[in-house]
Amino acid sequence: MSAAPDASATVPPDRGPGTPARHPRGLYVLFFSEAWERFSFYGMKGLLVLYLVGRLGYSENDALSVYGTYGFLVYATPLVGGYLADKVLGARKAIILGGISMALGHLAMAFEPLLFHGMGLIIVGNGFFKPNVSTIVGSLYEDRDPRRDAGFTIFYLGINVGAALSGIVCGTLANQFGWHWGFSAATVGMVAGLLVFVWGQKLLGKAGFPPGREATEQSRLLQQDWVHIVAGAAGSVVLVAAVVAAGRALMPWWSALDFWQKLLVVAGVAAAVLLAPKLRRAPAASAPKLTRAEWEQVAVVVIIAMMGMYFWMGFEQAGGTMNLFAEQRTDRSLFGWNFPAPWFQTVNPVVIILGGMPAAMLWERWDRSRRAISTPTKMAIALFLVGLGFVVMYAAHLRSEAVGPVSPLWLISVYVLHTMGELCLSPIGLSLVTKLSPPRLVSGLMGFWFFMTGAAEYVAGHLQGFIAQYGWNVYAFLIASSFAAGLVLLALVPLLKKWMHGHA
Repeated sequence: MSAAPDASATVPPDRGPGTPARHPRGLYVLFFSEAWERFSFYGMKGLLVLYLVGRLGYSENDALSVYGTYGFLVYATPLVGGYLADKVLGARKAIILGGISMALGHLAMAFEPLLFHGMGLIIVGNGFFKPNVSTIVGSLYEDRDPRRDAGFTIFYLGINVGAALSGIVCGTLANQFGWHWGFSAATVGMVAGLLVFVWGQKLLGKAGFPPGREATEQSRLLQQDWVHIVAGAAGSVVLVAAVVAAGRALMPWWSALDFWQKLLVVAGVAAAVLLAPKLRRAPAASAPKLTRAEWEQVAVVVIIAMMGMYFWMGFEQAGGTMNLFAEQRTDRSLFGWNFPAPWFQTVNPVVIILGGMPAAMLWERWDRSRRAISTPTKMAIALFLVGLGFVVMYAAHLRSEAVGPVSPLWLISVYVLHTMGELCLSPIGLSLVTKLSPPRLVSGLMGFWFFMTGAAEYVAGHLQGFIAQYGWNVYAFLIASSFAAGLVLLALVPLLKKWMHGHA
């Protein structure tokens, strides 16, 4: 993250005395930009496994492996994109560069020979787009502005509005007219998000310009910036083409590795990406050593991130094994018409839209009462909820084995339970990372949180193929792992509370 910009440089024209409750108009530019971007991203993600299996003839395990590797890389590249935006590009150029790359990627997905080129462009583009939109949201508010949390809540709703629409629109088009129509709809969504952002630049004040340009009176990018953006987008195409070519050459070697060897290689590459900027930077001789209390707080962050991996390993089955279950083992008839399997992907964002604010109010009221519980306890509850969801999922699997396609209410129940778990873990965990991390380590520890989430995505995609070697059922395994992790976390609560030093 870059240093907080000067408040006077980020106040948009509509924010001033007499309008304390009014949010900057730039927030709504970012709301719609992000909503369209998430529409495109989740629209493609909801189709990917079904496309690989149903159209390209991949086995389920191979399709899930591609899905898991894709999910990991999507979470890894924002670390690089955020760093380049902080040091060189500025958030605005990074967002537009990322959006162009993602639009090209979604378009390439509509052509079978360009499948991996399209996925690569989306991975690169997401790395530039995802971290920097949130950075600009924060830049619209002063450090102690009481509207900041509400502003991020409005922005978060935009994410889920786009995600909710994506499953219905892209899934329906793919089901009715063909896979390429679904991917093309994602392209249109990304282009729409880009146009909203470019049009609304003047409403963002002076936020998001390259380092050293924040203090100018300028409110839009210069011609030279657009040259950089076009050159960067062209470079992304060349880079992805080179990586895909190299990947195809290395495919026989990669296929010969077992699950643990692949995981070790992926972890090594990710560690190299994370550490490279730090190795080039000279250590600060005057930086004080961490105190014992700070080390204990860092340990809490590491532990909760690692335990959170067990949650995301189960939660991310939504686009993988659960998506296949929706396609193959669920009765999707509706008034004589089979609705598309990706429609189930809308349950999560709809539940968040309807229940996110009530959940936040409930936590706030609960935290002020005498029965308040600690953050690690809330995260243990999340693990139990995801485990309970897989109890329902396992029961649905057994019933489908006995009687054939089952009611959609089984899957809907699982998605609702998992979303309730997400509301107990995701926003609370991110907040805890910012509260516990020493200031000079907060970016690195936040990166570690996302790295563990990405690692969970990778494991989630490879899990079914791995445990099938032992004759286990994937849902039964996830029941055991989720409840076991929840019990371990509960057992650690007294120690974690002590190490948190009052940051409950």
